[in-house]
Amino acid sequence: MKILHKDLKNGEIKLRVEVEDDLWHLYNIISPGDLVFSLTQRREEKQADKIRAERGEKKTMRLGIRVEKVEFHEFTDRLRILGVIEHGPQDIGEHHTFNITIGSELSVIKERWGRAQLKRLDEAVKSIERPLITFLTLEGDEAEIIVLREYGIKRLATITFSGSGKQYRSSKKDEFFGNILRALKEFYRGGELLITGPGFTKEEFISWAREREPGLFANAHVYASSHGGTVGVNEVMKRVGTDVLENSRMAREAREVERLFVEISRSSACAYGKDDVERYLRQGAVEKLLISSRLMRTREGEEYMKLAEEGGAEVVVISELGEPGKRLESIGGLGAILRFVPR
Repeated sequence: MKILHKDLKNGEIKLRVEVEDDLWHLYNIISPGDLVFSLTQRREEKQADKIRAERGEKKTMRLGIRVEKVEFHEFTDRLRILGVIEHGPQDIGEHHTFNITIGSELSVIKERWGRAQLKRLDEAVKSIERPLITFLTLEGDEAEIIVLREYGIKRLATITFSGSGKQYRSSKKDEFFGNILRALKEFYRGGELLITGPGFTKEEFISWAREREPGLFANAHVYASSHGGTVGVNEVMKRVGTDVLENSRMAREAREVERLFVEISRSSACAYGKDDVERYLRQGAVEKLLISSRLMRTREGEEYMKLAEEGGAEVVVISELGEPGKRLESIGGLGAILRFVPR
């Protein structure tokens, strides 16, 4: 994310989307009621349109819409912002949808920017400096390429040794390894490459591949896991302590949620569930508030974050798409580490 202009006095921040993860950050920043400006395509209004069903050509124009809904499409690399046109050369009062992709520029105007929202913007700006983490998992006759995103893990390709596969098929080991190598060359975008899975197939592959493409595997590391796929990735993330993994957003979220559950098991200075957390927030007893991104996007969630800010508590938003978020959702999507337990 790149911040092009910031005017908090008038509630406006202009941004440019630079990487896919920025779309996820915007999904958690833009709320219903915000005013968003962007360039978009809309059919040109003609006088004839009012008389007969004759449609004009689509033209590029800058519109401002009052947001009603925001949709994040993790598999299509785009963000949809739906709302009613309030500013522009035509169609005031009609509905329109912005399709935000990498390279899009937009201005977001809020009545009030919360501390957690501004912090998330800063994280989005800094996250582009962190290298990507790509996993290749091998288990039996199947390999998967998975990338670690800000919002969780995303499967990019599945390669099978025999039978049907989503994208690749082969019947001989050399062909199998060759298909894995071709898929990696297509999807790997630099950064750390972690090769994992049970058994010895991963060692056989890395030895085979380094003879053919040594440069591609300069940042490759091999780790054993009891499973392949996303289960193996989660296993490795919990166990392996590389700097890159430790600094990833998903790893940080996992640590925060794990700490909460440890405190719960000890009946310690913590709280979960909406009633208890809200009570402690109003008493100023919360040191750190954990809230799921799903709950955060609701008016109820905004109220919890506002109470946290007023009480000087740190707010940590946990993606509902990742394993830590699913754990937090299981207890209502809300948890708190307390400074003290009020009497």
